[in-house]
Parts: sequence; structure tokens; C-alpha cells
Amino acid sequence: MDKKKLAVPLVCHGHSRPVVDLFYSPVTPDGFFLISASKDSSPMLRNGETGDWIGTFEGHKGAVWSCCLDTNALRAASASADFTAKLWDALTGDELHSFEHKHIVRACAFSEDTHLLLTGGLEKVLRVFDLNRPDAPPREVDKSPGSVRTAAWLHSDQTILSSCTDIGGVRLWDVRSGKIVQTLETKSPVTSAEVSQDGRYIITADGSTVKFWDANHFGLVKSYNMPCNVESASLEPKLGNKFIAGGEDMWVHVFDFHTGEEIGCNKGHHGPVHCLRFSPGGESYASGSEDGTIRIWQLSPANHEEHDSHPGNGPTGKVKLVADEVVRKIEGFHINKEGKNGEKDKATDA
Repeated sequence: MDKKKLAVPLVCHGHSRPVVDLFYSPVTPDGFFLISASKDSSPMLRNGETGDWIGTFEGHKGAVWSCCLDTNALRAASASADFTAKLWDALTGDELHSFEHKHIVRACAFSEDTHLLLTGGLEKVLRVFDLNRPDAPPREVDKSPGSVRTAAWLHSDQTILSSCTDIGGVRLWDVRSGKIVQTLETKSPVTSAEVSQDGRYIITADGSTVKFWDANHFGLVKSYNMPCNVESASLEPKLGNKFIAGGEDMWVHVFDFHTGEEIGCNKGHHGPVHCLRFSPGGESYASGSEDGTIRIWQLSPANHEEHDSHPGNGPTGKVKLVADEVVRKIEGFHINKEGKNGEKDKATDA
């Protein structure tokens, strides 16, 4: 039954080139949001629950490799092959600032306190920009041993994590000293590095394996061999009992965190899966692919029903709009039923 539920995603069209990065905001008073980066040079913002398009950030002149939202989902950032990282107003879509670099920018990340923006790329330099003084020169962290592929903050912005395109391992940098304090060794380059929502784990995908590291003591907690070459992995944020991984075989695989056993497999993409992320509540997750689509998958029937019964949401924009008007008049059962039909129709249209 689980697998049957997992098989019907919401399909989000809009990008004309491969989707290479996805990022969910935390839950805000206005809900939660999903931003996507694509080689089409136009990051897109969506309602994280329904997948409905909200807006497109226009201004880059090259592929966008990375994107993120700040804690309040009020600002967005993007890293591009046009040698810039840009800061955007997530409410209006306006460009607030463009940070010039000397080469392709592959990664960007807001600090937890939202005051800083971290960038990295083919220059092999990690930079920290002060968003309160965007014109001030950035702080440069010690030279990276290779081109930066991923970058993230942890330990309440005291530590920076980065991986490289051309060499294995994840390096952890002390922000105060600017020096590498630890390296998490992997055989192959790490294409995806995520810090779990509770801050306990660092989750890495390095092609053949998905690894879970202790984020405080840096020991390897679990390592699982993958059925195919995977590019991205994400841990369920609430219970931490499942994780997802995807890559070359175009499928989204669901695994048991404790045993590594595959418990679900979602087919639908028509190209390799480049990025995967769980929503902040863990009830769904999104996948981005070479085929230019984003698919949002529900995790399980139990969570799905809970999710449907919340006023004013639903799997499609149409249901969301009518839900507010009819929620007092119609029992939850009918809304659930309508939601499932809407979902099926949307999948068929795709």
C-alpha cells in the first residue's frame, strides 16, 4: 500500500532545462516554500505543499547550479555559471544584490541567523558575504583543495561544510580561524551533502554509497551501498527512520535508515535524478531531474491523510483555492477524495 501511494507524484513543469538543485524553507507563518535551480538560468519559487508556481527569479545569464531560501523565506539566493551569486527578495522577485566572482559559482547557503551568505565554486575559494553590508569585500576562507561542489553551515554558523567536484571527502572549516578542522573521507567526490534538520547527522552521497556522519563528533554512523550511482540523498526530518536517494537510474529510492533495506521505489522521471529533498515536516519530498521536471511525492498514507485534513491545503492548486470556501460545509472525507482525484488528473496530464 505504501508503494502504491508513493507512485503518484505531483508533477511541476516550468523549467526548460535540467533541474539541478532543490531547497525547502522551514515552515513559516505563510506555510513552506520550495525553490529550484535549473540550467535554464531562472530559479523558481513554489508553494512547498502543493507545488504551485509562485514566481521566477529573472536576471542570471547562465545555468543556475544552486539556490536557497533564508530561515523566514523572505530572501532567496542563487549561484550561477555567469560568475555571480545573486540575492533576491522572495516576496517581489526583485534582485537585491549581485555578488561578482571570477569563475562559475556552484554553491550558496544562508547562515542560520540569515545575516551571511556562503558561496563556493570553480575558483576553489569559499566566501562569506555580510548581507548587512553587501558592498563590503567578503571574508575568504582558506583555499579549498578543489572546485567547490556543495557548501553548508552547521553548529549555529560556527562551522562550514564543503565538498569538491574533483576529489573525495567533505571538509569542515572553523569559521573563526578559516582552517579545515576535519575531513570526512569518501572514495569518490561528494555530490550531495545535507545537514539533518535536528543537526545530528551529515548525510552525503558519493555515487556508490550514502553515508551518515555524526555532525558533532564526525564519526561515520552508517554507510549503505546503493543499487545504482546516486547523486543526492535526504533524511526524513521528523522521525529520522527513512531516507531517499536518487541518481542515474531515474528512480527515487526509499530506504530504511536503520537497516538500509529498500522499502519503496518511485518511477516517473525520464532522466537522471540530480537532487532530492524532504519537506520540513517530512510528509513529502521533492525530486529534480535531467528531464526538467520537479516531482513531489507523498511519503505515506498516514501522513498523507493528516496532510489533507489541514484546512486550506491539498495536492493541487485548484483544491487549495476551494478548500477555504468549503471547509466548513464539507466533511474532510470529501476533500480528501477530491484531492486524490485532482492528484491523479495532474499526474495524467503530465
